[in-house]
Amino acid sequence: MSKADELFVTMCQGILDHGFSSEGQKVRAKWADGTPAHTVKNFGVVNRYDLQEEFPALTLRPTYIKSAVDEMLWIWQKKSNKVSELKSNIWDEWADENGTIGKAYGYQLGVKYKFAQGEMDQVDNVIWQLKNAPYSRRIMTNIYNFADLSEMGLEPCAYSMTFNVTGNKLNGILNQRSQDILTANNWNVVQYAVLIHMLAQVTGLVPGELVHVIADAHIYDRHLDIVREMISRPQYPAPKFRLNPEIKDFYDFTVDDIIIEDYQKNPQIKDIPVAI
Repeated sequence: MSKADELFVTMCQGILDHGFSSEGQKVRAKWADGTPAHTVKNFGVVNRYDLQEEFPALTLRPTYIKSAVDEMLWIWQKKSNKVSELKSNIWDEWADENGTIGKAYGYQLGVKYKFAQGEMDQVDNVIWQLKNAPYSRRIMTNIYNFADLSEMGLEPCAYSMTFNVTGNKLNGILNQRSQDILTANNWNVVQYAVLIHMLAQVTGLVPGELVHVIADAHIYDRHLDIVREMISRPQYPAPKFRLNPEIKDFYDFTVDDIIIEDYQKNPQIKDIPVAI
């Protein structure tokens, strides 16, 4: 059975059984009808995914893997903030009059800095370090730029990646300040698992572990019954995953270079309400 399913069920059950409810507190998020969107949360959730063991896609419901990767490449490869450059409409709610999300996400990864090896952006620095100084303990990105927060359509939720090489294995820690567990958890896990696979391939390494650290892991009040039903579903083996082995440059990857096989999963859950 999928280890990603097991981790997801354990995380959700922990929130349902022991989580802290925001009922009675003033909350920022609201439902489409204007009702405050309350949550039940646990603080400091840490999940570890061994990418040598399996590809961590849920089977409890489908994760649209190629759509998730399209967004990841929009941020990490295109370094874009233009929602028109995404194939999905997931960022439309946060777009400004210019069709951008401001100085958020991909914009921050495209800003150039002066590193010891020359001027480059954060992504190029990661790739350079993995190729030239793989055992450095300083290989990381951070897009939570306080100077630009007021000009962001949304303050970054997944804001930092720290890369670490053990032997020939590329590991990564994804730090996330907040996560809507039902709608976003496996979406983000899949994105950063694929990112590690891609970076490992172009730097002569193999994928190791993805460690996901969530400060505020929450389930919205209108998602509670959906989650209870979802985690009671049957679980299947994880799908098989591979990349086009011909790609040697990170900037050459497309979603078509991802091959997913034997993805057995439960039916999709439709019309999940999203808090804004």
